Amino acid sequence: MSDPAESASQEVGAVSKQVKQLDRVIIRFAGDSGDGMQLTGDRFTQESASFGNDLATLPNFPAEIRAPQGTIPGVSSFQVHFADHDILTPGDAPDVLVSMNPAALKANLSDLPKGATIIVDTHDFTARNLAKAGYAANPLEDDSLAEFAVHPVDLTGMTVEAVKEFGLSRKDAARAKNMFALGLLSWMYGRPTESTIAFLERRFAKVEAIRDANITAFKAGWNFGETTEAFAVSYEIKPAPVSAGTYRNITGNLALAYGLVAAGVQSGLPLFLGTYPITPASDILHELSKHKAFGVTTFQAEDEIAGIGAALGASFGGALGVTSTSGPGVALKSETIGLAVMTELPLLIVNVQRGGPSTGLPTKTEQADLLQAMFGRNGEAPVPIVAPQSPGDCFDAAVEAARIAVTYRTPVMLLSDGYLANGSEPWRIPEVADLPVIDPAFATARNHTVEQTAKDGTVTEVEEFWPYLRDEETLARPWAVPGTAGLEHRIGGLEKADGHGNISYDPANHDLMVRTRQAKVDRIADSLPPLEVDDPSGRAKVLVLGWGSTYGPIGAGVRRVRKAGYDVAQVHLRHLNPFPKDLGEILSRYEKVLVPEMNLGQLSMLVRAKYLVDAVGYNDVRGLPLKAADLAAAIGELVAQVEGAPVDLSGSEPDSPADKHAKAIR
Repeated sequence: MSDPAESASQEVGAVSKQVKQLDRVIIRFAGDSGDGMQLTGDRFTQESASFGNDLATLPNFPAEIRAPQGTIPGVSSFQVHFADHDILTPGDAPDVLVSMNPAALKANLSDLPKGATIIVDTHDFTARNLAKAGYAANPLEDDSLAEFAVHPVDLTGMTVEAVKEFGLSRKDAARAKNMFALGLLSWMYGRPTESTIAFLERRFAKVEAIRDANITAFKAGWNFGETTEAFAVSYEIKPAPVSAGTYRNITGNLALAYGLVAAGVQSGLPLFLGTYPITPASDILHELSKHKAFGVTTFQAEDEIAGIGAALGASFGGALGVTSTSGPGVALKSETIGLAVMTELPLLIVNVQRGGPSTGLPTKTEQADLLQAMFGRNGEAPVPIVAPQSPGDCFDAAVEAARIAVTYRTPVMLLSDGYLANGSEPWRIPEVADLPVIDPAFATARNHTVEQTAKDGTVTEVEEFWPYLRDEETLARPWAVPGTAGLEHRIGGLEKADGHGNISYDPANHDLMVRTRQAKVDRIADSLPPLEVDDPSGRAKVLVLGWGSTYGPIGAGVRRVRKAGYDVAQVHLRHLNPFPKDLGEILSRYEKVLVPEMNLGQLSMLVRAKYLVDAVGYNDVRGLPLKAADLAAAIGELVAQVEGAPVDLSGSEPDSPADKHAKAIR
């Protein structure tokens, strides 16, 4: 990162204003859950995306619809990391905190590095609100914030004054303070403003006074930054270089919904979503309900069981059946998932994982449903598992899950999580021609000949349809759409006889069918590409193995270790059942294998059991993404063990704006 103190300055407006170059910044907007922090962060993100920065975001909000005002449990925040180069995470710690009240300051202060910038709305720092947040004294009036660059600003007061011409009540006028803050930050970091103004015009089009007040507050925040002496410097983060293509900012839930639509189009199947709303998966239902033009039908059922039952019925009828939920819903759906295993019908189960057990932490992220996805059904009921690694990758993972489900006639578990679902990143919109074609290959004719002997001894051959004959390559059974002449058949939850599919209680047949269903899932590995091993030097002795949303933190941690001069390899799994065929051989190349997870070691357990590898777990279940710096330290410890020498990671991370300010004040 270039040092702002050494960067060329540029006069803007007043002589005292300078523009300084940075290569990345992490900003966190924090306030009461009614202060509009998610909207503010989202708009700043959209501005950064339209400017061309690479970015990653981390929304963080309470589970309650309206948590107690002014309290720490009611704090909502939105963190955005934007840069002029490729980044992988929303950042470990914010360089800038925008705090709208004492509780927001108290809840986030421990995350700030020395020298971080704090922009704080002084309006709510009353004795009552300070007490709610647990402050015995006003931190703005003592030296408790001396290590930070603090900018006390009466955001609320200036907002109310700026919008008084629109005749709003003081309460309604004060609600626009988030737009004042957004305008100020947009000025500080040179964000384009046109998209936000257009957004406000659309969002509040029906209430002119509210529309005009929000736009005025936004512009007032911008003008305040440009004219006040409190902010003498603004910063420029140039666009990030990217490959040619059309890009948009996208969240994981939106990308996943688009992936499901694409899978329906590429398979030629109508898409049916049978679901029940649950955090953090509900946005998938909301989005898919907008796409009837692409043959999408959405059904909000009375409960989780009805939702998956309708989806499985749609699959029986020749549609691409999908159900979306989170961990508690998967528990309720488990019997019907077993029915889908027995009937061998395509079905997608989208599990957007959240903190548990039980209701747990509905708005926080976790990766603790892997073993539930593997084994959370009665009997031997194998289900393929696919996991996306980033918000944009949710699109590709959804298409891949549909390919497996349709090709192999099986339910597939798609494991996203709350971090991916709500986080966002720039996404290159794929070309339709590059998407895989998914052939449902419906049965259209009878497939088995039997000999029948008449009373007179005459033998005749009769064509029948056997619903459990199998494709030699995939072991998939034929998918016959009800109503196809001559292909009448019966399926259900009772065990099927091999081939003709009649109910069977024969012990040998049950053993055969159990093994066949498992073999069918195992065959999926034949269609998977070789794993990508990121080992640039080829000398690494330590491998970091991950899955799902740990991809970004692992990648950032690995970068830090390599920058310090040490060798480390990385492999990330999309397919968790079955594992890729070359995984065992890859694991055997390395002396140490580290498996970071947001659980207590579920992938570690599976890898240890299957490959007899002494995998080392790095496990964190705080409801937040893993931190790259902590991962780098854990990787460094393993590297030190195998190399037999200390590992020094100091200086492996470029200075942040907060680092530089801290150096200036020391």
